[in-house]
Amino acid sequence: MNQAENMKNYLSLIKFSHTIFALPFALLGFFLASIQPGIGFSWRLLFLVLLCMVFARSAAMAFNRYLDRDIDRANPRTASREIPAGVITPRAALLFVLANAALFVVTTWFINPLCFALSPIALLIILGYSYTKRFTFLCHFVLGLGLSLAPIGAYLAAGGGFDQIPIIYAVVVLLWVSGFDIIYAMQDEEFDKDQALYSVPTWLGKARALQLSNTLHAISGILILIAGFLLVQTYPAFDWIHWIAAIIFISLLIYQHTLVRPNDLSRINLAFFTTNGVASVLFAGLVILDIFV
Repeated sequence: MNQAENMKNYLSLIKFSHTIFALPFALLGFFLASIQPGIGFSWRLLFLVLLCMVFARSAAMAFNRYLDRDIDRANPRTASREIPAGVITPRAALLFVLANAALFVVTTWFINPLCFALSPIALLIILGYSYTKRFTFLCHFVLGLGLSLAPIGAYLAAGGGFDQIPIIYAVVVLLWVSGFDIIYAMQDEEFDKDQALYSVPTWLGKARALQLSNTLHAISGILILIAGFLLVQTYPAFDWIHWIAAIIFISLLIYQHTLVRPNDLSRINLAFFTTNGVASVLFAGLVILDIFV
């Protein structure tokens, strides 16, 4: 196997494209901190934040694949993944996890003491998620919690403290991610029941799980609007671009729920991957644009 193929396999293992969910919110947190008095923008810190996102995401996803290798092998939907298919060995995957976790911690040391001190807690959350489906239906919320660290972590990295706006965005991410992960888990309801795995669909059934997802996304949309009002009050320069971003994000949440029915999961990939990726990029991108405009 040549180096290019090996790299492609590892990128597939960690689903690198899924970084698009949390990364835009991390950048949003970073740029919001950069406009605080006495902070300013730093290319060095931005680069370090991006490295942290890549290392943390890679460690978390590879560990999930490593831990779930036997489950993935038994599930027809996931049997072709890299570890059960034999493309990447479990030992190589675990070494990859350890390397990325170590690089994440080392990178936080170059950012500031607070980020370095909090890095083990962040790793505990994002790696611990992989165990949760074995004992609690709250696993979706632990995943959401892991991704919700992105805006707060980036805000702290840029030199900001704990502030209400990045915290609200963190809750938005928590509820948004939990909601769409519940939708994604609907396709494995019967398999999870057979394997004694926990999820909201196995607990509530598809119809009620979808209703819970609707509720989580509705609250997420409301919080996006609340964050907008706080931004306008705190930074009067924020204007119509932010509100367009909020409308797009909420509209895509609504659209996502038109694609999935309890008895029709044929468009679940469109709902999960495409819609949420576009929502994240457009929302954060437009708000960051509003910061500069």
